[in-house]
Amino acid sequence: MAPERTRREAHPTERAVGIEYYVSDADGIGGRLRESPEDFRVRELEAFDAEPLDADRGSYPELVLRATLRDWDTNDFARRLSDALGVSRERVSWAGTKDKRAVTTQLFTVREVDADDLPEIRGAEIEALGRAGRSLSFGDLAGNAFDIRVADAVDEAPERVAETVRDLRVFAGDGEGSPDGEEAEIVDAPVGVPNYFGQQRFGSRRPVTHFVGLAIVRDDPREAVRLYAGNPAETEPDDTRAARDRVDAAFGLGGSEESGDDSAADDTDDLGADGTGDGDWVACLDAIPGKLRFERSMVHRLADRGVAPDAPPDDEDWWHALEAVPSNLQRLFVNAAQSSLFNRIVSERLRRGLPFDRPVAGDVVCFADGDAPEELYAPDTDRLQHVDADRIDVVSRHCERGRAFVTAPLVGTETELGDGEPGEIERGVLADAGIEPGDFALPGEFDSRGTRRAILLRTDLDVSVAGGDPRFAFALPSGSYATVLLREFTKCGPLDL
Repeated sequence: MAPERTRREAHPTERAVGIEYYVSDADGIGGRLRESPEDFRVRELEAFDAEPLDADRGSYPELVLRATLRDWDTNDFARRLSDALGVSRERVSWAGTKDKRAVTTQLFTVREVDADDLPEIRGAEIEALGRAGRSLSFGDLAGNAFDIRVADAVDEAPERVAETVRDLRVFAGDGEGSPDGEEAEIVDAPVGVPNYFGQQRFGSRRPVTHFVGLAIVRDDPREAVRLYAGNPAETEPDDTRAARDRVDAAFGLGGSEESGDDSAADDTDDLGADGTGDGDWVACLDAIPGKLRFERSMVHRLADRGVAPDAPPDDEDWWHALEAVPSNLQRLFVNAAQSSLFNRIVSERLRRGLPFDRPVAGDVVCFADGDAPEELYAPDTDRLQHVDADRIDVVSRHCERGRAFVTAPLVGTETELGDGEPGEIERGVLADAGIEPGDFALPGEFDSRGTRRAILLRTDLDVSVAGGDPRFAFALPSGSYATVLLREFTKCGPLDL
């Protein structure tokens, strides 16, 4: 077993989703992201080929366009584009959803329209690129290139950035970690951080999706419904907290004294002497504001069926209520549960001092994606190999050259766990959560076969801290989070990222 070392603890909100530590011990530069959209620039690294614009529309029904958007949520832009074109929103597709408070450049496809039909939309520059025989999907996104400014960093930012870069280079396997160039200009420094799922995966202000997912995997849809529709968070508005308190009361839990609304606490008078809730789902619907439309959909199904609050936890009626939300949200619940377990596995490996840049006996590695753009360190998790003691040296050389990556499981029914100490960590985290791989054999959209994910997020980092706020430029493969890298520099809570 590797020697454990003391590491700097993460923010409490991060620890709730399995992100336990920082890699770098350097003090943070503080600051704020997204003071303006131009402070957060994202450009897709495309893996999608288009035919010329004059290609036959019958064979190539999809118009491929590139849009640079300022302060646009991807879903909102797609809706605005479809409205302007007079077509169904279902005819607009893209490969990756981007944050609103940013300047983003990404591809879209629109079925059965021509380049001459494209409208002018405020805050959007739209360029027709060609035609394609199919629409875009998530697999068409190789990665993203970022250019990010951190506003109002501390005066000691140059020194702290340089110290953090040194720590992250060592973590990536780069010897002593001395960055090239002066402290004010760190160019193409290969750095590495744990490939955590960032806070956005779980919700920044109310991180509950993974708790909902874990309840689903434990075959407790009743608790999953309560956690999603009830279970108020301190960061929510008073009306939202009061509504969730009312749902908790219907389930048999007392109202929150912090909600700022006495009505929620008063409802607990209706609870039975044995703690059973009143099950008044109609009263819950009266309390839930329209903005909580998915919560309303769940509770509406409970009201329609008159579900008793003490019905068995795995009763079909609770599953019926869960399935009131869109299929992508159903999948997100389980994906978030998998992500939180992955984060905990990665954190435990970090606590034990096991390497991330090379394997130990029992690890499972994947090989590099040979078709990825040159600027990416991109894994291909469809190509896995178990590493025994006899192959550590050979596989370590592959990892050093960027040809292989150590992985950890996103647990599902078909996930292969590791052996040795890595396998011990994986099984220990699952045991603590009360979950086994077979538990992911679930109804409908909740079912998941699982996969594995690289544990090291590596990138070539350009940093400028000369004459103003630090700017960070780097590229990450699809599915990895820019904030997971930036948190090492800022040491701020997730709400500040």
